[in-house]
Amino acid sequence: MAGRAGAASAHKADELVPHPVKDQFPNVSYCITSPPPWPETILLGFQHYLVMLGTTVIIPSALVPQMGGGNDEKGRVIQTALFVSGVNTLLQTFFGTRLPSVMSSSYAFVVPTISIILADRYSEIADPHERFKRIIRGTQGALIVASTVQIILGFSGLWRKVTRFLSPLAAVPLVTLVGMGFYELGFPGVGKCVEIGLPQLILLVVFSQYLPHVLPGQVFNRFAVLISVAIVWLYAYLLTVSGAYKYSPLKTQSHCRTDRSGLVGGAPWIRFPYPFQWGTPTFNAGEAFAMVASAFVALVESTGTYIAISRYASATPLPPSVLSRGIGWQGVAVLLDGLFGTANGSSVSVENAGLLGLTHVGSRRVVQVSAGFMIFFSILGKFGAVFASIPAPMVAALYCLLFAYAGAAGLGLLQFCNLNSFRTKFILGFSIFLGLSVPQYFNEYTAVAGYGPVHTRARWFNDMVNVVFSSEAVVAALVAFLLDNTLQVHDPAVRRDRGLYWWDKFRTFKGDTRTEEFYSLPFKLNKFFPAA
Repeated sequence: MAGRAGAASAHKADELVPHPVKDQFPNVSYCITSPPPWPETILLGFQHYLVMLGTTVIIPSALVPQMGGGNDEKGRVIQTALFVSGVNTLLQTFFGTRLPSVMSSSYAFVVPTISIILADRYSEIADPHERFKRIIRGTQGALIVASTVQIILGFSGLWRKVTRFLSPLAAVPLVTLVGMGFYELGFPGVGKCVEIGLPQLILLVVFSQYLPHVLPGQVFNRFAVLISVAIVWLYAYLLTVSGAYKYSPLKTQSHCRTDRSGLVGGAPWIRFPYPFQWGTPTFNAGEAFAMVASAFVALVESTGTYIAISRYASATPLPPSVLSRGIGWQGVAVLLDGLFGTANGSSVSVENAGLLGLTHVGSRRVVQVSAGFMIFFSILGKFGAVFASIPAPMVAALYCLLFAYAGAAGLGLLQFCNLNSFRTKFILGFSIFLGLSVPQYFNEYTAVAGYGPVHTRARWFNDMVNVVFSSEAVVAALVAFLLDNTLQVHDPAVRRDRGLYWWDKFRTFKGDTRTEEFYSLPFKLNKFFPAA
């Protein structure tokens, strides 16, 4: 009896012990500096390539037809975007933050690009091909100007000074809404063809969350995306060839059929993207200002994504200097977008950040291999177009899980904060609520009126304000950052409540030996980048 009582009291004591705070995310199989075996690395790299294809294909597929381009132009723009994304990913993993971060097209740049498309000076051009070339050269000039914002803020160290005031409490709304803010791209996209989108979502959850606990090994845990996509893609192909959508509306066919993208026929067999392939970029002050606002939005959202990636890669919290260095190289990425003509700017891929959490693999080498796939398939156009023609509802199903993982990384930062503080409750609740509510107002107003709430004669000013306040992550981050740095900051207890106590030793690059291990530049290049 005494033995049972002792065991019961010991068990009860274990239950009352709170979970300890972890500087590094536990249970990660491979961190930044520990790559998996080469066969597994190659397959994981291809999986990252497959995930980033969604955004890389969706954005040009929506923009190029509005510019006047056909399938040929769409295929060339996607090839160019893939090639530049591969180069930018290598630059970011070698010289930027050194995190396993994939660089790809960003939704933050879509609104000013559409504004350029609708500009009056292009409406009078009758030839669609000529109109396409003129518009894409206009986007090139705007992107080149916008890139200077990130380059200056990053390499000058100004962003380092700003992020020194970023606490775990202020980072929670930012990181959480970086992922959760893309909810419109999730199940609404699945519902456009529920017979292939829903099976994709169900299989992905079963393969990644249930089967690893039933079957031995790590196959389903690591490659749930590859396996589920292969099965559902084959299923969708069989539906297409069997004539299941023969008499369906055209809109349904475009979402469900596997032969409606037009990418395979429009893509050349072999093509090397090169700078200024569309001609000399053109510059317009108003369009450049609007694109600068988008660059700021991408900068803020990427800051949250970098924090999520550092958690899932089992790295220590990012020092502000490394974060600033990464933003500088992201500016270089936007500059390359402008030089090559991708019709869109780049930022860190949120869905690939979620994939790190799904696979439990945060290896830098895996992402570098995925960059190799991007460059390889961008040159061999026909082969890349086959993978790029995955039906959009399947991509939306992947987003449901991957964006959720990315957003959940922000919730994990709550372990550093005092959740029994009214100050903490107010900042968290108010910033997240406004982060969801304000963009919803802007989006609803635009849907009804055809233009944003800010509607003056200066179109560039309208675009600047509407772009900033249409981003859930940016609104939440601005509100949380402002409140956290102005509300009761002189109270000594507040510093611990904010979580700054836990991040103090990571404020400087030399503050912790693990920081240098994860974030040091190769080839002794740190001396060339004082921000590091």
